[in-house]
Amino acid sequence: MKILFLSISSAVNNLDNRGIYPDLLRKFAEAEHEIFIVAPAERRVGVKTNLQKTGNVTTLLVKTLNITKTNLLEKGISTLVIEHLFDKAIQRHFRKTTFDLILYSTPPITFNGLIKKLKQKYKASTYLLLKDIFPQNAVDLGMLSKRNPFYHYFKRKETYLYKASDFIGCMSPANVSYLTKNNPEIRKEKVEVCPNSVFPISTATYDPEEMIRNKHELPQDKVICIYGGNLGKPQGIDFLLEVSKHNKNRDDVYFLIAGAGTDTFKIKTYMDKELTANVMFMPQLPRLEFDELLYACDIGLIFLDRRYTIPNYPSRLLNYLEFKKPVLMAIDRNTDVGTIAEKNNYGFWVESGDLDRFNLKLDELIKNQALRKRMGENGYKFLLENYTVEHSYKTIMNHFS
Repeated sequence: MKILFLSISSAVNNLDNRGIYPDLLRKFAEAEHEIFIVAPAERRVGVKTNLQKTGNVTTLLVKTLNITKTNLLEKGISTLVIEHLFDKAIQRHFRKTTFDLILYSTPPITFNGLIKKLKQKYKASTYLLLKDIFPQNAVDLGMLSKRNPFYHYFKRKETYLYKASDFIGCMSPANVSYLTKNNPEIRKEKVEVCPNSVFPISTATYDPEEMIRNKHELPQDKVICIYGGNLGKPQGIDFLLEVSKHNKNRDDVYFLIAGAGTDTFKIKTYMDKELTANVMFMPQLPRLEFDELLYACDIGLIFLDRRYTIPNYPSRLLNYLEFKKPVLMAIDRNTDVGTIAEKNNYGFWVESGDLDRFNLKLDELIKNQALRKRMGENGYKFLLENYTVEHSYKTIMNHFS
């Protein structure tokens, strides 16, 4: 099959990268499908629109405004114009190519016109990898009002995108339920679970944990809890800092925060003010370096804002499971990421804001090394049985066998 993949992720610019999209696309390429990737070359990179080809993978990088890691104004404008820029580039560079399957993910939801156009032109099947339910997530966090004209504009875009999609792959059962309940016009038969997935790597070549901790000036005698990923409103960073503050005088635990986002300044301000001895902040690291750090830590942390009504399923979970780390989550009540973890005995969850219960579960994990090891092994087993690219690939290809 000839497969066109549309994404705003810069990770797909090089399929040697690790991540949910590069891993999945490598699987398609290894299965001898011909892959055509369209992704942004954001303004900050400083390169023009260009075409690259390696084996059976062709990548079209389209010059755009910054759409990630930028202010809300530029992000908003870029979200509005990126569909036109992609359309123009595809017409120019792929005018003699036909496609059998069009794969795309959210965010953004503004590809609906382009998907409809490409679907009609190529008589191709369309598959949406639903990673983000917008604009409701912005409403949940108070960033957008339902009275705002932009809400209704994006809501129409969302509806049209679902309509243009032959199949919709959701991250979890709760996502499937939410989508079908809140969008009754969607045929239930075209919605399924197609979760975030990875190609698991071996840790056999890693240095011993003690050496990695020395390298990064991390303590040898403490249980290290690592939070990695985005640091913004969706993650409820205020509660992460509250947890840190409440545990700052403990001598048996250490918090490592590694990431980037709009609330990074909150973390830096907090650390300057509190002068905490058991917290370290690192800016966003290259993936391989983060993997090495994660290998040397003990507990993986996940935080989500408690106001969410949509069931998020953070992709960072897969990294923790891959490296056999028990997971402690402070999340909202509408996601099933925590209940799935507890059902399969690889982690605990509490509602974000419940400091007493969070500390209770944290204390249980800190004091019980055998429990941490058992949960880590359970999580790795669950990953292999549910969250590998082999599973995602088969889910998608079942429609085309």
